[in-house]
Amino acid sequence: MAIYELPKFELPKLKAPKFWRNRVFLIVILTIFVSSIFGFISGAISGSYFYSEIKDYLSKLNIEIPEPQVIEKIIEKETVKEYQPQTTQEERVIQVVEDVSPAVVSIVITKYIEQYYITPFEEIPFKKRIEEKEIGGGTGFIVSEDGMILTNKHVVLDEAADYTVFTLDARKFPAKVLARDPVQDIAIIKIEQEKIVNEKGKLILKPFPTVKLGDSDKLQIGQTVIAIGNVLGEFRNSVSVGVISGLGRTITAYGGTFYETIEDVIQTDAAINKGNSGGPLLNLKGEVIGINTAMVLEAQSIGFAIPINKAKKDIEQVKKFGKIVYPFLGVRYVLINEKIQKENNLPVNYGAWIVRGDYGQPVIFPDSAAEKVGLKEGDIILEFNGQKITTENTLAKIIMKYNPGDKVVLKILREGKEKIIEATLGERSE
Repeated sequence: MAIYELPKFELPKLKAPKFWRNRVFLIVILTIFVSSIFGFISGAISGSYFYSEIKDYLSKLNIEIPEPQVIEKIIEKETVKEYQPQTTQEERVIQVVEDVSPAVVSIVITKYIEQYYITPFEEIPFKKRIEEKEIGGGTGFIVSEDGMILTNKHVVLDEAADYTVFTLDARKFPAKVLARDPVQDIAIIKIEQEKIVNEKGKLILKPFPTVKLGDSDKLQIGQTVIAIGNVLGEFRNSVSVGVISGLGRTITAYGGTFYETIEDVIQTDAAINKGNSGGPLLNLKGEVIGINTAMVLEAQSIGFAIPINKAKKDIEQVKKFGKIVYPFLGVRYVLINEKIQKENNLPVNYGAWIVRGDYGQPVIFPDSAAEKVGLKEGDIILEFNGQKITTENTLAKIIMKYNPGDKVVLKILREGKEKIIEATLGERSE
């Protein structure tokens, strides 16, 4: 026997049993089979009959028998989401982010900067080169299908810089600044539409996704809000959720050489970080109710947004006139309350006190309406066209109801005496 070969074995031949040839056995099997068939048929008939009889009897007694139900569960792999929202609010937040994010854009700021480098082995030891560098970033949101974008003024304040917009789907567009609001921290920029071929073979401009603007006059403290923005200029379309913590706040925002006092802003505890500036603050209906603009560095969860109603007028003015125009009186002032009255020994606890600021700017603007009617430093404007000026009803809020060229009546307090002065409002633009 060769190696790797196994010996051969022969299996004994087996014969099948002969019981199946037995006639008695076959008769028994056939009887059981026929009985089963007749039993099933008679059971079905009798069950149906008795079910019908019982149902008729119970219906006479006003008792209903529920119809048998067949439950089918069809799961399509493509449509099943990995995570199901646990609450209605969570579901709304997820839906709002999904709907609005395509209209939220990142704004990248670049600038050509001169740099000098050492060349020790050449005749000229220092050489200059100009490089384009990214110097900052912010957020914006598209408000018209033709590419008009709302953002903060301080994001696009540098006239020597270039601005590039990135959309959620990674498209890149150069942006042009259309207008900067002279009073509010609001600016409007524009990107151009792409040309595409539609289903009919015609060349058309591709519309941009847009946001829906809400009504910021109807906000309530405690209302849930969502912020979307380009956090730190790196984490695009980051989402934070919080509530409205306060309304009608007044803040002074700083940013390098830029500072501005902004009145009647929204306070929120939704995280607003560097780079969020210019992004939308949304309600649970997916409407923009504010423009994220500032945060408090020394505190946690204190951010501010400009009410969207303040920007609606800007949008319409840019569409019609190509610029943003405000009625302008031309004074710098401090709103008086009881604390300021006591600290400065003032005769009244309300009004707009014309006083020099901390940065050396003129109290009365040259060639303004205030200069033309002779307003002076130290005057207190008590009323504007019959409306009392208070910390709640500010001069800025009142004057926004008028237009350049309107004639108004001012009641002022000068050296303890009240005076009535008529003035014609000027125009303030960028």
